[in-house]
Amino acid sequence: MAYDIIDAHAHIFPEKIAFKATQSIGSFYDIPMDKVGSSEQLIESGCRIGVSRYLVCSTATKPEQVESINDFIHAECMKHPSFVGLGTIHPDIQDPMRELERIRELGLHGVKLHPDFQLLDIDEERMIPLYKRCAELGLPILFHTGDDRYDYSRPQKLYSVKQRVPELTAIAAHFGGYRRWDEAAKYLKLDGIYFDTCSSLFLLKKQDALDLLHYFGTDKFFFGTDFPMWDHEEELQRFLNLGLDYETNKRILHDNFAEFMHLDADER
Repeated sequence: MAYDIIDAHAHIFPEKIAFKATQSIGSFYDIPMDKVGSSEQLIESGCRIGVSRYLVCSTATKPEQVESINDFIHAECMKHPSFVGLGTIHPDIQDPMRELERIRELGLHGVKLHPDFQLLDIDEERMIPLYKRCAELGLPILFHTGDDRYDYSRPQKLYSVKQRVPELTAIAAHFGGYRRWDEAAKYLKLDGIYFDTCSSLFLLKKQDALDLLHYFGTDKFFFGTDFPMWDHEEELQRFLNLGLDYETNKRILHDNFAEFMHLDADER
């Protein structure tokens, strides 16, 4: 049975650096990359499974990259109406609060942070005012969460943030914590925290994935591919292999994210 699908986690880069950036990600995770993170390849891959919308983002690993990345994501969203863009932020830029306001002015829908790439602890004290401002501006934050090689993005640190900024809305990527799923289950069943399915189903046992989905609540999950990490057909098949019923699949593949981002009916 065909589904209308939203890919709620994808990465894109400018054409001139797309290949290098993609290979760099592959090296970081020691995973071969046979895709390139360009807008064109993202759409080409997504079309094979019926993706109608894509959440697109990129991460600033240096302060000087922030404005250009946000301008790039905005321009790609203008070029491709199927894109829902997230901005990036780095606490070391001259005026991070102003850049958060500019992210909203650009029409971007939130902020993406990758603490392991940015060498930032999720719960660093200097990040707390930025989280509070995101909450005030209605900008949810998509956190890369979890990696047992590092402590920057561990789920417990997102829990710490939510204790200090309970009004923050967050998406804890990778079922709440890549390779730290037990820790995610311990700390992240909280109001205002959502999850995506990407870059996890290739490792999680089927029953473990189902347990996490039902524990956190299937209304809290969004389907994502982490493109160009994974091929859309591969990731969809992994998800469908969980054997969820049609209505639950429909919500995770499309409806949950559409409601979360308040996408208008004519945009869905």
